[in-house]
Amino acid sequence: MERLKTGVSELDVVIGGFPAGKTVLVTGDPGTGKTIFGLQFARTCCTRGMKTAYLSTEENASDLRLQGESFGWDIEGLEKGDFFRFIDLAGYRAAEIKTALSISLDAVKGNFVELLDNLPDDIQVLVIDSLGSRTSNLTVFEFRDRFDLLVHNLASRNITAMVILDSVTSKELNDIALFSAYGAIQLLKRENPYTGRRERVMDIVKMRNTKTPIQLLAYEIGLRGIELMLPGEISKSL
Repeated sequence: MERLKTGVSELDVVIGGFPAGKTVLVTGDPGTGKTIFGLQFARTCCTRGMKTAYLSTEENASDLRLQGESFGWDIEGLEKGDFFRFIDLAGYRAAEIKTALSISLDAVKGNFVELLDNLPDDIQVLVIDSLGSRTSNLTVFEFRDRFDLLVHNLASRNITAMVILDSVTSKELNDIALFSAYGAIQLLKRENPYTGRRERVMDIVKMRNTKTPIQLLAYEIGLRGIELMLPGEISKSL
């Protein structure tokens, strides 16, 4: 199976990259680096000559460019090279809320597939950051149907996708999404039981057709973005 580099070199050592043409779900608490991970993956795909889109529902494109610059990533240069495209939906959220208040929230329940309406035909890689803003008032069954349809449509277009879903979304919806996605990674904050210090850890919940570690993997957000710190036993087994 073809794999795409994740942008985190140590993670590529562990899982070999993301399976091409499949959807990987990334969930996590605020401040765990979900958006950084998304930008890092998108940038890596662009530099390898793949047409990539970053669909943002919560942050505007200018803020995301600045975030990339803080890690030394020339996002604007990639945009000029026609390999990277922001699809900025953040500016439409206020209008959606106003519409919802004037009619009913049920009328604007999340249609995930419509997120793909403005996606160019030649896009090979997509990051959706995040789906959480589209889940308001959805029942578990409605969410499952919409998410399954989104995954199906992405697969039918052979798009490799990272879909971000924050932990503020109900745990029940997160669990359902885990079943539907081809792969799932959870980013967490926890107290290290040995040092007593707060740390960020990555849980590779699943990745089909891939040998994955059971243990949580510590990572840092450094000068180059997300950097995974592999424990000795994993390094020796690779």
